[in-house]
Amino acid sequence: MENSIKLSDGSLIPRVGFGTYLLNGYTGVNAISSALNNGYRFLDSAFNYDNEAVVGEAIRRSDVSRDEITVLSKLPGRFHKYEQAIQAIQESVLRTGLDYIDLYLIHWPNPNQKLYVEAWQALIDAQKFGLVKSIGVSNFLPEHLEKLELETGILPVVNEIELQPYFNNSDLRNYNASKGIITIDWSPLGRANEMLKDQTIGTIAAAHNKTIAQVILRWELQLDTITVPKATSQSRQLENLNVFDFELTPAEMQTINTLTRADGRTSNQDPAVHEEF
Repeated sequence: MENSIKLSDGSLIPRVGFGTYLLNGYTGVNAISSALNNGYRFLDSAFNYDNEAVVGEAIRRSDVSRDEITVLSKLPGRFHKYEQAIQAIQESVLRTGLDYIDLYLIHWPNPNQKLYVEAWQALIDAQKFGLVKSIGVSNFLPEHLEKLELETGILPVVNEIELQPYFNNSDLRNYNASKGIITIDWSPLGRANEMLKDQTIGTIAAAHNKTIAQVILRWELQLDTITVPKATSQSRQLENLNVFDFELTPAEMQTINTLTRADGRTSNQDPAVHEEF
């Protein structure tokens, strides 16, 4: 398996990224710099994480060239109106201190506001302006994606969605694939320690001499998705990258797939109704 995946616009994105949620201040700078120096080349941030400046500073402090790093950020719901969206994207770039952001997403569709198409048009134009290189969405359902395509003729290159063994989101993942949209997984290891003690996954991990976290990440890679785990310790950062030297069997993949459940979301955030500003 290659370490990178090609998006529909031709950009190459590492298959394993580094989540930066709750990594703020100098502690965050140190954790992200460590991740870069340990081999990560894809950083997943957002306007609402209040750490775009932290990401930029970590890049400057690392030994890695800027052009080797993919930086992702996301537009918050309170800025879906076109002019506000353009300014927010500019603000994101300014916060990072970088010349551009590699991949910019709409964080949530906020369907009750009915402004996500307007926000998408802002992303399309921001790409033309050179503020961002690639554009996508996060937490969009098929009906939201269809509306973007119908009204603008342009589909996102990625859709970042909740995906983990207790909620494998297979219908949305398959829809993304049918449209040539790459799925990125947020909360890939779940937000509770429960999953990292799962006996079913533990049995598979023991068979491969790997940790439960490594098996989960490998499962996600073999689903043809991009995964973005977060870890602050160097040992966990290295552990989460060490997932390319083994392969799960079809039977093992299916066993993990069967763990999904209707109430498996970590925070009950259903994009059909959830609003995040």
